[in-house]
Amino acid sequence: MPDQDYAWKSDVHFQAIIADIKDHPFVTDLKRYPQHIHGNRYVHSFAVAYYSYKICKALRWDYVAVAHAGLLHDLFYYQQGEVSFSKGNHLTNHPKIALINARLVTDLTPKEEDIILKHMWLATAKLPRYKESFVVTFVDKYVAVDEYVRPTTRQLLKAFRQFLLRIVFPRVRSARQSDQIEDVAEEIEDTIEENEESNNE
Repeated sequence: MPDQDYAWKSDVHFQAIIADIKDHPFVTDLKRYPQHIHGNRYVHSFAVAYYSYKICKALRWDYVAVAHAGLLHDLFYYQQGEVSFSKGNHLTNHPKIALINARLVTDLTPKEEDIILKHMWLATAKLPRYKESFVVTFVDKYVAVDEYVRPTTRQLLKAFRQFLLRIVFPRVRSARQSDQIEDVAEEIEDTIEENEESNNE
């Protein structure tokens, strides 16, 4: 694959945040694995990390956690269909494998672990615990649609809001797993509304 001028390469602040992990062999080895037809797992992981970082920075959420966990969320080394599992399948198991590998790369916060472990939510049942986990879940799907999309922060926020309104909030409220999840949903909704109001001023 030709070396392209991806936006994250020239973002100095983003590069500083991931400086301690971006050149780890567990990360650079991802270049050898195709992902979503047109890309590779390395490019996909950087895109997820970067656009998650952009959303969280715009919303004043934990952009460091999503940059780290986004880069490490698909840290597995096989192609789908090459490996069979005695329990579960690729969708349910690769986040667990990625988490095990990510722990070998760096120390993770509980939030970063949740982001990696829950990034396949909707394909898996357990709800993310943190608002940042929903961001990475969303961006992972968004980026997978077109590995070379270069959305603006405004486009990302608009699409993220629709993801929240149509998918996240109804499921969180119907699940009613805990008051904490409900509180996270309300916090997300309030922040999105505040961001929209400031953009319309």
